[in-house]
Amino acid sequence: MHRVGVTALALCLVAGLGGFAAAAADPGDHPVYPSKQQVHDARHRAADAASDVDAIKARLVQADLDAQAAAVTAEQAAERYNGARWELQQARRDARVAERHARIASQDARDQRHAYAATVVTSYEMGPSLSPISALQGADGLTDVVSTMSTLQNAQAAMDHTFDSYTASSTLAGVASDQADAARAKAADLAATAKAARDEAASAAAAADQASRDIAARKTQLIHRLAKLQHISVSLAEERQAGIERAAREAAQRAAEKKAREEAAEQAREQAREQAQQNQDQGSDPSSSPTSDPTPTPPGPANPPTPPSNDPPAPASGVARAIAFARQQIGDPYVWGAAGPSAWDCSGLTMGAWRAGGIYLPHYSVAQYSQSTPISRGSLRPGDLVFWGSSSSPSSIYHVALYVGNGMIIQAPRTGRDVEEVSMYYWIAPNFFARP
Repeated sequence: MHRVGVTALALCLVAGLGGFAAAAADPGDHPVYPSKQQVHDARHRAADAASDVDAIKARLVQADLDAQAAAVTAEQAAERYNGARWELQQARRDARVAERHARIASQDARDQRHAYAATVVTSYEMGPSLSPISALQGADGLTDVVSTMSTLQNAQAAMDHTFDSYTASSTLAGVASDQADAARAKAADLAATAKAARDEAASAAAAADQASRDIAARKTQLIHRLAKLQHISVSLAEERQAGIERAAREAAQRAAEKKAREEAAEQAREQAREQAQQNQDQGSDPSSSPTSDPTPTPPGPANPPTPPSNDPPAPASGVARAIAFARQQIGDPYVWGAAGPSAWDCSGLTMGAWRAGGIYLPHYSVAQYSQSTPISRGSLRPGDLVFWGSSSSPSSIYHVALYVGNGMIIQAPRTGRDVEEVSMYYWIAPNFFARP
């Protein structure tokens, strides 16, 4: 539509120039019309203008994609930092346990050494009376000899046992000490890794923030050029661009919701087929057994499917508290690495919400997924966790939000956006789901 308008405008301008030339000519002359070359040039200029408009629109789309990519990169870096901190916490805890075991083993080794030393002294002091020669010389008959030799053997066995205990405890103490040293070394290495991850997250956040400002400035310049080419006001061009971007987001959201409905419907049909097959294998009449409708109405976000599943029930006592806590934080700013009380990152918010609900989750989205029970998209219930990953591997997860029902989530999105309640398809469709 813009291409036709620009072409018409250019032809009108050419026609206007031709009319001016005709008016300036002698009245007796014939009217002067645009030549074929002038018409060709006008059309060429109109085509160039239309091409410029299309190019600017493409650059505006690319600017939004660049901003999205910068935000994802920053969030991935932030979650890597959270992961490094979590691993460091685990390593420090393991180091403390190893050090405690080493102290216990060392004390036991000292006790066994003292016991063995006491046994050696006692054996030395009693040696003359318990020697085989003295047993024969001072014995009053064979029975006395046997009794004395038995006592001698028992004493030697006790001494050997004490020595074995001392040797074993010394070995264990050495192993425990080595384990404690290794645990401390691992914690030190992870501390360095966490520091590097923190620096990377800070750098990525600053880069995303700078990219956001640069992209905003670039878009402003592009919209000004667009307004000039389309011969409209800048405010109208901005309004049109905002409408285009809003329509694109809504179209992407509808497409994601449609895909989710199709996947849920296919899941329901598959479960119905499996149930029918089980009934057939058991020799029962499938028509008399309650099964899912093999062709159900595709559920929407407001009506999530409820096919039979082995998913664990959501903890009813904690869901309401978790959701209420998350809603109380709406409007708080996103700050990478933050976990309250007035700023949050994505996993910090879900951790805080479920802590209010009575369940501990780590401050790390990957660990939150691994410590929860994976579920399907169609099995989502309020209180579940929704995750975004860059691949099909859970290790690629970089964002998490709290599902609150009707296709909506509460999340701490990214730098520059506050905690909000939005559709879970507002941005990129999530690809992992779990129940705490």
